[in-house]
Amino acid sequence: MAKTLLEMKNITKLFPGVKALDNVNLQVEEGEIHALCGENGAGKSTLMNVLSGIYPYGSYSGEIIYDGNICKFQKIRDSEEKGIVIIHQELALVPLLSIGENMFLGNERGSKAKINWAETYTKADALLNMVGLKESSKTLIKDIGVGKQQLVEIAKALGKNVRLLILDEPTASLNDTESRHLLDLLLEFKKKGMTSIIISHKLNELSYVADKITVIRDGSVITTLDKKKDSFTEDTIISAMVGRSITDRFPKRESHVGEICFEVKDWCVDHPVFDGIKVCDNINFNLRKGEVLGISGLMGAGRTELSMSIFGHSYGANIQGKLFLNGKEVSFPNVKSAIKNKIAYVTEDRKGNGLILSESISKNTTAAKIDKVSKNFIIDFDKERADSQAMAKDMHTKCYSVDEDVGNLSGGNMQKVLLGKWLYAEPDILILDEPTRGIDVGAKYEIYCIINKMVAEGKSVIMISSEMPELLGMCDRIYVMNEGRMIAEMDGKEATQEKIMTCIINSSK
Repeated sequence: MAKTLLEMKNITKLFPGVKALDNVNLQVEEGEIHALCGENGAGKSTLMNVLSGIYPYGSYSGEIIYDGNICKFQKIRDSEEKGIVIIHQELALVPLLSIGENMFLGNERGSKAKINWAETYTKADALLNMVGLKESSKTLIKDIGVGKQQLVEIAKALGKNVRLLILDEPTASLNDTESRHLLDLLLEFKKKGMTSIIISHKLNELSYVADKITVIRDGSVITTLDKKKDSFTEDTIISAMVGRSITDRFPKRESHVGEICFEVKDWCVDHPVFDGIKVCDNINFNLRKGEVLGISGLMGAGRTELSMSIFGHSYGANIQGKLFLNGKEVSFPNVKSAIKNKIAYVTEDRKGNGLILSESISKNTTAAKIDKVSKNFIIDFDKERADSQAMAKDMHTKCYSVDEDVGNLSGGNMQKVLLGKWLYAEPDILILDEPTRGIDVGAKYEIYCIINKMVAEGKSVIMISSEMPELLGMCDRIYVMNEGRMIAEMDGKEATQEKIMTCIINSSK
């Protein structure tokens, strides 16, 4: 019989006005991969923050029993000393430091007076080799992609003699190949006796890698499924997550696509730092009224760079080309001009660029269109609050008050605030960059419904997504990008994953 490595008993955690965890019990056996899933705000990350000491003993009720001993962690270092290491969805790496420096930051090799750099980089290279990352440990973090950064975080955990590895949405920013490599790595670690807890909304990945799946809803454990005994189908998991079955992942919509409302011609953008590198190379595309237009491509294809450069030159250097809005040539030299012309951009980086985490839901909601709640530079705070409450209600945002700081919300509810912020600006064209990354199936469906409502009103949406089923399920038309170029255009009804990937493979330089 397998040994129980971790037992969390009757964990209850309160925030102002919210019971985030309600008498939660969780058992994890040694050497297993245990998945946690549930809707955004269900309490998954909160539970892991309790376990890792981010929420210290005394701030919650209940017991943590690890390796047979009752633990009362006061900080992260306490849990790490026991071999419990957590890797958050937003990676905690310093871009301008090397891989090796990041891996031993706070855990330096050498004496208190002097760091042993030779030992640092030698050990770092050995750990990188263990996770299959063929990069020099002297490479700067800013010079490697998100997928490699995720592997650096895992290598960093291995350097702390990890026994229980907790991963919060580890594949949210990865493409399919990178995701599979990471999951296979967890399976390899499992063979060596490591225990893992993985939080994810990608149900197909959980079915592939997990031995058990615990579903949490509204702060309570609903069920724990065992691969040896129970069905691991997506329908079974979704039904437990949302309390009902979802027969159709994508809401039905009658398509009424009109005339061309926006056109991009001969668009070229250079990398802002590295001379001679084109991130957008002579791109042409158009958007029609009432249309959901998808842009597909692998990570690094230039989709985000394209959208940001269009939206007020937010990214890039030496930007050239022409933009046409309702048949007239226009220019958006800054973000203010883009907003004035009713263009909105929902960034993929909601925490870094999309929201002010230390400010309230109310202030974030009105930030892009402050003139709707102000006159003569004086803000009407009652109107701001009322409008924000109405938007939060429309978006089904889970919060105790619009005065709550956005940083306290779950990822899915942050995404709703971000989307609400731009809908409040009343755009005619909404650019959505990875709009459902890291959020659950219920919240995804709500966002899809909002998109359908927008286009039904004659507005237009550009959707950038790495999830091909999402593009195929939502879009009237799909463009395919690769290596900074627009390489294909296809009708949404005729597009398939195979066709899109074939275009990408055949166009690679």
